[in-house]
Amino acid sequence: MSAAASRRRLLVLGAAGRDFHDFLTLWRDDPAVEVVAFTAAQIPGIASRTFPASLAGPLYPNGIAIEPEDALAALCEKHGVHEVVFAYSDVPHAHVMHLASRALAAGCDFSLAGPRTMLTARRPVIAVSAVRTGCGKSQVARWIAARLRARGIAVAVLRHPMPYGDLASQRCQRFATRDDLARAQVTIEEREEYEPYVAQGCPVFAGVDYAQILRAAEAEAQVLLWDGGNNDFPFVRPGLHIVLADALRPGQVATHHPGEAVARMADLFVIAKSDAAGELRCAQVEAALAELAPHVPRLRGASPVTLDDAARVRGKRVIVVEDGPTLTHGGMAHGAGTVAAQLAGAREIVDPRPYAPPALARELARFPHLGPVLPALGYSAEQRAELLQTLDATPADLIVAGTPIDLAQVLRPRLPIVRARYEYAETSEPGLGAVVDAYVARALA
Repeated sequence: MSAAASRRRLLVLGAAGRDFHDFLTLWRDDPAVEVVAFTAAQIPGIASRTFPASLAGPLYPNGIAIEPEDALAALCEKHGVHEVVFAYSDVPHAHVMHLASRALAAGCDFSLAGPRTMLTARRPVIAVSAVRTGCGKSQVARWIAARLRARGIAVAVLRHPMPYGDLASQRCQRFATRDDLARAQVTIEEREEYEPYVAQGCPVFAGVDYAQILRAAEAEAQVLLWDGGNNDFPFVRPGLHIVLADALRPGQVATHHPGEAVARMADLFVIAKSDAAGELRCAQVEAALAELAPHVPRLRGASPVTLDDAARVRGKRVIVVEDGPTLTHGGMAHGAGTVAAQLAGAREIVDPRPYAPPALARELARFPHLGPVLPALGYSAEQRAELLQTLDATPADLIVAGTPIDLAQVLRPRLPIVRARYEYAETSEPGLGAVVDAYVARALA
């Protein structure tokens, strides 16, 4: 049997993030393994591409195909797959096992790659993860970055990947200015994550090849801050691993993958949005966390919401635009923009969905849990145009933007925009700041 014929053939189920990282970390240069294809889920428009040969390496001169996940059985048969590897995040445990069942029925083994995919840094690493999308990771990470920068410590943020465009050009990206974002033609979802750090003066590194990304970030920072996406575990091994649970979703501490695993890895739990949830739900989350990892300390944090001009919202009919991932695969019916509009006394929150053009309406219909809001979907120029068309067609007085980006600069709708802002806040002393300060003092000593 030839060496090529004897290679173990893998099919990697992904969503343009961990799948690529696992490949580059574990299999790229392994002559005993052949990754025959990636599949794509969660993000529209990322299937039917090719993972380029320039990233895939000499064992893959033609690159690697990216196929729709619903073709799993056919792909297993076509390529004689030996093993299906699950490599994306923020899905119910049952979803993972349904895919496992499909793989087993196709005659394949099924596996998940674990913490051996974590890279080792030469700088201290603080990681911020969560049990679900939309817990407030980026708020906490930005708060930590600002705290360290105020002490004169150089911080670089490593952001969980969102390579939705040309993968070769996104191998290693650095964002430090708005011009950097414009040159990279980032999607709205990418901008939601990068722009607040840029406004803060903190460089953000992201892309596809996290070994190269890590080396680039280490060259200009004393401390690295991992801002995780969805509820994935870090790509870089942390010295301090902070894990958030959402007090507004007390029943979801251990229901999703890999959120439960992330919780069991934690060095510190932060119960986020405790100011909005009330004592009963906070206590429920604390009990669930204590059952999973009784040795891990827990503290509460707040996420106060403010409007740039609350008086302008009072008595008005408003459209609310919310952070995209929090509402879509994060499963929330609404976000901070809705809360802010209600607190400000908006007369009506107008449902924009009936005014969406057909393509966007079909995408929104995939999320029946949504309330009368518009998630900031903008993975392509066409989708951004449809988002603008929906906003301009909806009969309202103004827009309340609960997304972290400056929506007016991206879409330029006909209606005025009032931004809702939400940041992390301590609720007690000593709190998160004391934990971060103690870790950094030890790590930099």
